[in-house]
Amino acid sequence: MNYKSLRECVNDLERHGQLVRIKKEVNPYLEMAEIQRRVFQAKGPAILFENVKDSPFTAVSNLFGTIDRTRFIFRSTLKRVKKLIKIKADPSVLMKNPFRYFDTIFTLAKTLPQKNRNGSVFYAKTSIDKLPQIYSWPEDGGPFILLPQVYSEDPLKPGILNSNLGMYRIQMAGNNYKQNEEIGLHYQIRRDIGIHHTNALKKGEPLRVSIFVGGPPSHTFAAVMPLPEGIPEVLFAGALGGRRFRYSRREGHIFSTDADFCITGTIIPGKTKPEGPFGDHLGYYSLKHPYPVLKVDSVYHRRNAIWPFTVVGRPPQEDTSFGSLIQEIVEPMAPVEIPGLKSMHAVDAAGVHPLMLAIGKERFAPYEKYERPQEILKIANAILGYGHPSFAKYLFIAAEEDNLKLNVHDIEYFFRHILERIDLRRDLHFQTMTTVDSLDYTGTAFNEGSKVIVAVRGARRRTLMDKVPATLSLTSIFKDPRVVFNGILALKAPPFKNYKTAAVEIDRLCKKLANVKELKGFPLILLADDSQFISKNINNFLWITFTRSNPSHDIYGIKSFIENKHWGCDGSLIIDVRLKSHHAPPLIEDPKVTKAVDELAKPGGCLHGII
Repeated sequence: MNYKSLRECVNDLERHGQLVRIKKEVNPYLEMAEIQRRVFQAKGPAILFENVKDSPFTAVSNLFGTIDRTRFIFRSTLKRVKKLIKIKADPSVLMKNPFRYFDTIFTLAKTLPQKNRNGSVFYAKTSIDKLPQIYSWPEDGGPFILLPQVYSEDPLKPGILNSNLGMYRIQMAGNNYKQNEEIGLHYQIRRDIGIHHTNALKKGEPLRVSIFVGGPPSHTFAAVMPLPEGIPEVLFAGALGGRRFRYSRREGHIFSTDADFCITGTIIPGKTKPEGPFGDHLGYYSLKHPYPVLKVDSVYHRRNAIWPFTVVGRPPQEDTSFGSLIQEIVEPMAPVEIPGLKSMHAVDAAGVHPLMLAIGKERFAPYEKYERPQEILKIANAILGYGHPSFAKYLFIAAEEDNLKLNVHDIEYFFRHILERIDLRRDLHFQTMTTVDSLDYTGTAFNEGSKVIVAVRGARRRTLMDKVPATLSLTSIFKDPRVVFNGILALKAPPFKNYKTAAVEIDRLCKKLANVKELKGFPLILLADDSQFISKNINNFLWITFTRSNPSHDIYGIKSFIENKHWGCDGSLIIDVRLKSHHAPPLIEDPKVTKAVDELAKPGGCLHGII
C-alpha cells in the first residue's frame, strides 16, 4: 500500500491489528518514552497516544517497532527498491532477465519530486511549545524532536535535486533557547548538511532549513538512509513510498506538502548554543556541547496532524529496525563500492558505530604458502574511508577463503573464528589520535579517539576453552573470573581511577598470568566492573566491551611489545572495559515512572496484555 499520509499508515496498521490506542492522558515528560520502551521490548504494536498532556496533537510511536512491521509498511515497494539496488550493483542482471526487472520502471517514475502550489501541511500554524514536549530520559536537557526530517540545500547549487534530508535531533526547549524563537540543531561530523552549512558560511549568509515531521513513512526512512553524497534522499523517499515526494516553495523555504508538521528557520552564521544532554542510542547520554541554533520562522501543520516519535537508548530499540532494513537494502552494493568485500555488519547491540564485522577476499598472492592478511587489510582501510562505516572504532575482518560458512550476522560464530585464528603478534593495526563518532565518549576529547583493525587470515591456531582454568591465579584486586563464551574470559576489576593506575594494575596482572598455559585457550580477557553481567549474554558482552573502551588506551597484552612501531603480544589480549571518569553516564529509567507504567499493565489498564 502506497501511503499518502501518516494517518493512512496508522489506519492501515489498526485494521491489521498492529496498533493500540491509548485514550487516557499521558505525560510527555518520561511517561510516553517509558511506554514506548516497554511496548517495544514486548514486541508490541504501534501506539497512538490520543491525549498528550499540554498539547492539542495526537502522537504515534513504535511504527517501526519490529522488522516485520517495517517490511509490512513498505510491502508494496520494498521488492522493487531492492531490485533497483541490485541493478545498480550489477547492471548485467537487467540484460539477462529484463522481464523480471521490468516493474522497476514504475519505481523509477516515482523518484522525481513533484512541485505543488498548495498542500495539506498549510492547514494551520502553531508554535513550538504546542508540539508534544517529549523527554525520553531523566537527564535530558529538554524536549526533543526524535524523528525529524531536516531539509537543506547547497547554497552554491540550490534546488531540490541538490538537497539533503537527514535525521538530526532537534532540541525544542531548555538550556538557553528562547521559547518558540530558537531551537537546537544537532548534526554530527561527516553529515551532508555540514557541507551546506560550510558553503553558506563561505557566502556569508544564513542557511535556510526546513524540518518535516510525519508524512508518509517512506519520508522518515529516507532521512536515515545512508545514500552516497550527491544523491538526494527525496528521490529515495519517492521510490520507497511509491509516490513522488511532493513539495512547495514558500517564504523562501521548501515545504513537504504531505508532512504532518513543517518547521522553517535559518541557521545564523557563527551562532551556537549548548545543546543536550540527550539519552542516545549507544546507551549513554551525549553531553552538552555547542551546536548551531535555528531561528524559527514558522510552524505549519496539517489537519488532524499526528506527531511521530521514537525513543533511543541502549540497543536494541526501535531504530534497530531502521538499521536492519538499511543493511538488507544496500547489501548488494558493498562488493561494488569496495572491491573484494563480501559483507559487513555494523553491530546494533554494540551501538552500531563502535563495532564493525566484515568478510573479504584474499586474492593478492594465491601462490604464497605463508598465509597472512593482505587484501583484507586493504579492504579494511577502504571501509574506514567509506561513508557511515568510517565511524567504526573496532573493525574485525576475516578472509572468506578460511571458512565459507562464515556469516557476519552470526556474531558469536564470527568471534570464535577470529579468536581461533588470530595472531596477536601480527594482526592488530591501530589508528591513534583520529576522528571518532560524536556520540562516543571513550576517546581523549570530543570527536577524538582511536580505532583498531583486527585482520585475521589463516588456519586455526588454538582450541578455545569454555571453562575457567583450574590453575588460574590472579592478583588480589582482580576477581570472579567468568567465561563469556568460548575463548573469552571476563574478570571483575576494581573501580577505574586513572590510566596511570590502570597501567600499573594491569602490568602486574600480565606478569601474574604470563606462565598460565591454559590461557592459550582464552586469547581475549576483559576487565569489567561486573564480570557476571558482561558474561550473562552476548548482548551484554557487545555493549560493555565496545562502548566502554578506547583501543589506544584500553588494549593491553600479556608479554606485549612494540617492534618497529607495531604493537603486539605473545600472550592473551586484554581489554579494559570499565567505566571511566570521562565517560558519559549510562541511561537509567526513573523508577517512579517505571512504577506508573507498571500500573497500566495490570488488569483494566490500557497496556494489559501488551507489556
